[in-house]
Amino acid sequence: LAQTMAFGYYWYVTAVYAVSEQAAYHLSELIEDHAYNTYSKFLSEHEAMLKGLPVPSIARKYYIEDNPFMFDQFCTVKDVDQDGNFSQRRPQLETLYDVFVNVRDDEREHWKTLCNLVQYNDMQGVENKNVVGTKAKSIEAASP
Repeated sequence: LAQTMAFGYYWYVTAVYAVSEQAAYHLSELIEDHAYNTYSKFLSEHEAMLKGLPVPSIARKYYIEDNPFMFDQFCTVKDVDQDGNFSQRRPQLETLYDVFVNVRDDEREHWKTLCNLVQYNDMQGVENKNVVGTKAKSIEAASP
């Protein structure tokens, strides 16, 4: 069932994208924001249990062993330090809680990129601290 839903969702977003790139980006922005909030709620409700469980080997492989520097290549909205250098995101992995924090934070990175695409038509439209969710325009404001 999940594969069928993913297949249907893919083609739905593809059709929306064919009509309006901005609408497709905004739909994905909303979904990424929902995912981030869902993970945050899960983390707050199950923190103690998750902190008592080990990091699965597949998560350690993905976040540490495969290529941890891929985060720098795919993170499009980075923090800038006081010297003007982009931050490097290195996930902490000590418990299963940390794995879920990293998955949640990945969703926020996707959200920031999509916000920039919707609002500026550029993946790096504004720096990290200035990213805000897309606001709906009123009909009057959208009309010429």
